[in-house]
Amino acid sequence: MFETVFRSADLPPAERFEAWRQLAFASNGPTEVRTDYASDFDVTLRMLELGPVQVSMFTCPPLHSDRTPKLIRQSDPELYHLALAQRGSVTIDQAGRQAAADAGGLTLSTTSRPYLGQLIADQDRDRGEVTSVQALIPRALLPLPADAVDRLVAVGLPTREGLGALFAQFIARLATDTTHYAPADATRLGGVARDLAASLIAHHLGGDRVLPPETHQQTLGIRVHAFIHRHLGDPRLGPDLIAAAHHISPRSLHRLFQSQGTTVTAFIRHHRLERARSDLADPRLATRPIHAIAARWGFGRPADFTRAFRTAYGLPPSEYRHLALPDGPGTPR
Repeated sequence: MFETVFRSADLPPAERFEAWRQLAFASNGPTEVRTDYASDFDVTLRMLELGPVQVSMFTCPPLHSDRTPKLIRQSDPELYHLALAQRGSVTIDQAGRQAAADAGGLTLSTTSRPYLGQLIADQDRDRGEVTSVQALIPRALLPLPADAVDRLVAVGLPTREGLGALFAQFIARLATDTTHYAPADATRLGGVARDLAASLIAHHLGGDRVLPPETHQQTLGIRVHAFIHRHLGDPRLGPDLIAAAHHISPRSLHRLFQSQGTTVTAFIRHHRLERARSDLADPRLATRPIHAIAARWGFGRPADFTRAFRTAYGLPPSEYRHLALPDGPGTPR
């Protein structure tokens, strides 16, 4: 995974703002940027190249950005820009509208139209900082009509639940920690970000009917997986509950998992066992009974858990814990 980390503290104060500006806006096309803190610009920036999709996270002082018609004529990378405010707020003026997003809010803009952007620190801070996570997605890669998407620029997109929450959580976590991903995962992760963005935008344009079938299926798979991970500890979790939660038939759910080379039951069992295995190897949980760990991850019968664990990993959970924590305290069996 191609990752760039920029810390202004590594440069002399006089060079910090311009170095950050050139790096941060290289993908956005030429943009005028103004700030009252240019003489000593304290900023951190982390950028991930996920194939043609870019995800970045930065913390910096307040600033203004202006992409004028003249600058667009000079160069237009033709990107959609989704900005998630995490600290402070982000405002976008574009297409005759203004969207203001406080912490947790999401805005959409495009590099192909003039805009005014502003990063505003919290009022109760002296100087303050703004933190934002951003996703840049080529317009040509979003499987939606451009004229329809443009109706949502400078419109706040909610992130408290549903697809908005899923997209926000995905890009925020990705921008914070990539330790569990290999370089070969980059393009796939970019595809996930694109499909989630497309589904979120389609939802606000009037539903999934504007999405191609393959994008709808990919996004449905992401939503179903996220639902399963959130409810692994619920012993009732199964095909009927999952299908009902996503307003599809159990048969459609089974077809979805068949296309992924597995079954609903196998997927749930695998991830429950992985969570239980992680708990068994956690020194902080060394005194927690094994049956309690099993119950925590949805196994109602200890014997069923032991049998499934032995089948998956080749040894019973008690022996696995003993090997994983050889120097730990005695553990209840």
